Amino acid sequence: MTSTDPHTLTGAYSMDALPEAERREFERHLARCESCAVEVRELTATAERLALAAAAPPPSQLRRQVLREIAEVRQEPPPVSRTRRLGSRLRPGARALPMFALAASLAAALFGGVAVWQYESAQDARQHAEQREERAETLARVLSAPDARVRSGALPEGGTASVVVSRDADRAAFFAADLPRAPEGKVYQLWFSEGGTMRPAGLLSAAERGATVLMDGPVRDASAMGLTVEPDGGSPQPTSEPLTLLRLTGASGQA
Repeated sequence: MTSTDPHTLTGAYSMDALPEAERREFERHLARCESCAVEVRELTATAERLALAAAAPPPSQLRRQVLREIAEVRQEPPPVSRTRRLGSRLRPGARALPMFALAASLAAALFGGVAVWQYESAQDARQHAEQREERAETLARVLSAPDARVRSGALPEGGTASVVVSRDADRAAFFAADLPRAPEGKVYQLWFSEGGTMRPAGLLSAAERGATVLMDGPVRDASAMGLTVEPDGGSPQPTSEPLTLLRLTGASGQA
């Protein structure tokens, strides 16, 4: 399973959008997390209610009522000066028909919108799940690559940062132990140092502080990687001194 916080997977699980391995691991988490279990039950019940609403056939009396109204409303010539007087003589049912038709149209549009929303939400969840699975597979290839090399260094406040790089796979993975939570309004950002410039390589979410994460983008000719603290959302270039700067060239032969 990826390093995604399991508490964020309740929606994808409820929509049956998790890969099989991730679904099994989430169900193990679900068995011991009451808050996630409650949320899954609520999401599932809501989805079922929306599906039933979207698929519900119109009541049989609707067609009969509409046909009856059409048959009973007399066709009038186009009104000229007698518009007000002709309007006053129309039966109440003749006025109710347009309103009824409008309500039916609005209901159909609403239920149709719900169905489209359900479909798009399921598609988005599946796409995100596929992306997570693809990143997990790439991460596994980097960590198990025959040419994988690792470098480690100290972090402030006693933590340790490590980077695993595979030149054959052209990717790198990062791990930090005992990395404190980023300050309010800040985020940890990874970088590749290449040709004297720093290239963004991804952000670390709160759930990823103690996990091995795949760095964004290829390694290419990067000679080092760094970790900085940046404003929420990250920066195109570092705005603070690196907490660590690990050289990728001459890395040790540990894998």
